[in-house]
Amino acid sequence: MNTLYPAKFEPQEPSGYFVQFIDIPEAITQGETIEECLFNGAEVLSAMLEEYIESGKDTPFPSESIQDAYYIAPDVKIQSALLIKWARGDKSLAEIARALETSWPAAQRLEDPHHWATLRQLDKAAAALGKKLVLSLE
Repeated sequence: MNTLYPAKFEPQEPSGYFVQFIDIPEAITQGETIEECLFNGAEVLSAMLEEYIESGKDTPFPSESIQDAYYIAPDVKIQSALLIKWARGDKSLAEIARALETSWPAAQRLEDPHHWATLRQLDKAAAALGKKLVLSLE
């Protein structure tokens, strides 16, 4: 599973770029340079995904292999919340709490974009979901 969402950068006159995410059409921004667009893109993507999570709206999986797209990740708290939610699938939070030998509220915090889950918590949750935690620096 990955949380890199594709965005298209459209050059604007007299300068800069318009940025729109393929899978999250409400997530739009702009920037003068590619670097600024990547930074602004990550911020708007994080905000929109946080809104999706908090409102209970289905969060789309990122599209893959989009030609000429820039792939942008949301902030780490959003990434961890999405990855746990997606990996959980149809399992209830109560099942996850039992597997982690913790409380339901503690299991629920793993999907809270405002909560900083520890690596230990994420590793235990991944194992309970039959997954393996893999870290990457980009």
